[in-house]
Amino acid sequence: MPVLFVTGTGTEIGKTVTTAAIASAALGQGRSVAVLKPAQTGVTAQEPGDAAEVERLAGPVTVAELARFPEPLAPATAALRAGLPAVGPQEIADAAAKLAASHDLVLVEGAGGLLVRFDADGHTLADAARLAGAPVLVVVQAGLGTLNTTALTAMALRSYGIDCPGIVVGSWPAAPDLACRCNLDDLPEAAGAPLLGLVPEGSGTLAPAAFRAAAAGWLAPELGGSGAFGTPA
Repeated sequence: MPVLFVTGTGTEIGKTVTTAAIASAALGQGRSVAVLKPAQTGVTAQEPGDAAEVERLAGPVTVAELARFPEPLAPATAALRAGLPAVGPQEIADAAAKLAASHDLVLVEGAGGLLVRFDADGHTLADAARLAGAPVLVVVQAGLGTLNTTALTAMALRSYGIDCPGIVVGSWPAAPDLACRCNLDDLPEAAGAPLLGLVPEGSGTLAPAAFRAAAAGWLAPELGGSGAFGTPA
């Protein structure tokens, strides 16, 4: 998959760290990687965004942003309030294709969940992925409530005719409770797609060298990992 979109079942669940882990694993295999953030919200022009965080953790990737809006809101709302042009799905698909022409892997990280609005016409990351003909990886939560949001996101992807290669738990707790442990068996059924990774909670706070040394072990071979994460007891 030369282009892989990364979405989540919500916000603040580990999309950026998961994207960094995939990028790190690919770099470790000698592949060239680009990371595209179509719409970065909630940071000023002087602050590092999500794509820069991926680069910090994973290593030398090509970083691209299409738009940046200062308020931490959905891209369409943030663009409107900032008086700036929104980012449309064709622009996202075209940028991904351009990067794919010169990189082995392009990771496109969305904003929030799959159906967050990017422009005034209601276009979403799903529209961009469909135009790009690219699969969408879903980053999910570990605990109670995740089965519903995972199933809804998977249903939305199917309605768009978009392939979901799998799901990744974006922040796997050090001491998982009963719901977390049961969800490891139930999440693939809810998603209709395999579990392809468990990213430990707090991974984004690791030193870059430690992150890069460990990242492949958090992921399945389908994402360039070693599959060492297994299924915790």
